[in-house]
Amino acid sequence: MKANEWKSDPEFMNCISDLLASNEVKQLAGYTQHHHSTRLKHCIYVSYVSYLIAKKMNLDYRAAARGGLLHDLFYYDWRTTKFDIGTHAYMHPRVALRNAKNITELTPKEEDIILKHMWGLTLARPKYMESVIVSLVDDYAAVNEFMLPVENRFKRLLNNKCNHKKNR
Repeated sequence: MKANEWKSDPEFMNCISDLLASNEVKQLAGYTQHHHSTRLKHCIYVSYVSYLIAKKMNLDYRAAARGGLLHDLFYYDWRTTKFDIGTHAYMHPRVALRNAKNITELTPKEEDIILKHMWGLTLARPKYMESVIVSLVDDYAAVNEFMLPVENRFKRLLNNKCNHKKNR
């Protein structure tokens, strides 16, 4: 996906523009996600790719877009904040669902998407294909967001080493 490609998709923007306008969603720009991104960028990526996949599969792309955008709607650093009753993987979908309900009405499918997006690390199985899509796109995004800067750093080191040998 090209940077900001989602902004020029009017149907996608129609699905999420009310959420993007909210201060609660805008606040996600202030939180680091997977070391090299912001939580807002991550959520927009998950939202847009999930929307595209759901649309291609003739599924509820609006729910995929909205649930994808709201799946990580929490305001703490998961590396330092700990819970007494469960892990971050268990707790943050519940926190995100509570926060999402405070800014918009959710369909049962959107609730399931947010609550079950950690499927695999948690035992809660998704009820809807859209929930599975968001969960898998979220996993892909997390790995990509973490690894891409590392990969780019290795490429630069390799290029520098090759250039150094040529200049000898």
